[in-house]
Amino acid sequence: MGSVTPDWLTQLAPSHAPAAPGWWPLAPGWWVLAVLLLVGIVVVWLRQRRPQVRLRRAALRELARLDTSTPNDVDLARELTQLVRRYAVARFGRDTVATLSGRRWIDFVVAHGGTAWSGEVGLDLLRAAYGGTCQPARERWLAGAKAFFKGKK
Repeated sequence: MGSVTPDWLTQLAPSHAPAAPGWWPLAPGWWVLAVLLLVGIVVVWLRQRRPQVRLRRAALRELARLDTSTPNDVDLARELTQLVRRYAVARFGRDTVATLSGRRWIDFVVAHGGTAWSGEVGLDLLRAAYGGTCQPARERWLAGAKAFFKGKK
């Protein structure tokens, strides 16, 4: 056996460690995780909006039924005010809607899209619904309710 000499160490190539891995570009697993996270956020957002869409569609269907099945303006006014109030409670909450009546109720509906109820049209609707005398405006009553259900643009 030969003797160990320190020369053989000098003949070895210098050690070069590879560079530390960077964070970009991302590994494929991180891309998959990012896509799944994005899909999850979109699904949650759509599910939160879904009850509002169903509520609006149900209200619009009921409005169409009222238009065709209620020839009497007084009955239409009564049914329409109840439908709009039920929708408003479901959409905006009991605390917001329950205390509104008269002019304040009409102003609320107008502020949230039902502009056809502005002025005397909305007050005539309330008068007709609660037994007073009024100037019937069936088409504007229906248009105001429909616009309210669709919301402010």
